[in-house]
Amino acid sequence: MTTTKNNKAINISLWIAQGLLAAMFIMAGAMKSTQPIEALAEMLPWANEVPSALVRFIGISEVLGGLGLLLPALLRIKPILTPIAAAGLVVVQVLAAGFHVTRGENEVIGMNIMLALVAAFIAWGRTKKAPIQAK
Repeated sequence: MTTTKNNKAINISLWIAQGLLAAMFIMAGAMKSTQPIEALAEMLPWANEVPSALVRFIGISEVLGGLGLLLPALLRIKPILTPIAAAGLVVVQVLAAGFHVTRGENEVIGMNIMLALVAAFIAWGRTKKAPIQAK
């Protein structure tokens, strides 16, 4: 009985983590994908210092990663894509942290680490602890 309660609690925790992380990445990615670079540069100073195509690529990647956290699991179509998307977002956050280190923006690295840990929890949980079964 305890195992069933633990699995249910982990499953609920994973869905909450997936929903929150997906919302964050979809919103951030949509912003980077659609807003003018000048407007982005007011919030993200680096957006003016890298090629605009890179900013757009990062935004589209974040939107797709966020959708990948939810849609395969919700629809139960190729649900293995959910932990793969989560692992991809871990990589994105590690690269983002490295980028911020090179720019001396150490104050934002904590957020990168937190997001990477949540994504790693999802990747682990949906692979090992509470995988979603395909239809």
